[in-house]
Amino acid sequence: MASERVILGIDPGTNIMGYGVICITGNQMRLLAMGVLKLNKYDDHALRLKIIFERMISLIEQYHPDELSIEAPFFGKNVQSMLKLGRAQGVAIAAALSRSIPIFEYSPRKIKQSITGKGAASKEQVASMLSHLLTITELPETMDATDGLAAAVCHYFQKTAPEAGKKFTGWKSFLAANPERQG
Repeated sequence: MASERVILGIDPGTNIMGYGVICITGNQMRLLAMGVLKLNKYDDHALRLKIIFERMISLIEQYHPDELSIEAPFFGKNVQSMLKLGRAQGVAIAAALSRSIPIFEYSPRKIKQSITGKGAASKEQVASMLSHLLTITELPETMDATDGLAAAVCHYFQKTAPEAGKKFTGWKSFLAANPERQG
């Protein structure tokens, strides 16, 4: 029997945290779960961080991931937003580390490129490609869930794909090298 590997992907946020869980058996990838943690109903930032930590522990206990893949914060102009996002990411990482789960961090651009072949792809393009790859019939109400799922799938592709790290000249060259990702 082929060994299984479970990857938990996180799109950190202090208003909405997205997550996705995939299971890899051999070279087959399947969706276990995806969803969001809505935090905007809580005014206290420290309380939001506590809830993120508790939900991460809950996801870890439920799915027993072998690895955590998390989206790195992007550099924005609002320093306060960056600080809050960094804290949310840190709390998610701390939860995984408290359970000895290895952490892998990817930039938003790397995640989009890994899923669609284009680093500037829209959230909708990423969600569409994920729905094809994982046979998702109904997309979630918010793209934060697919962003978390994209982090997990990106990690799988980075760890297993022979073309990992390869640069493509465009969509055509990406599809030529990855015929299994065509719809």
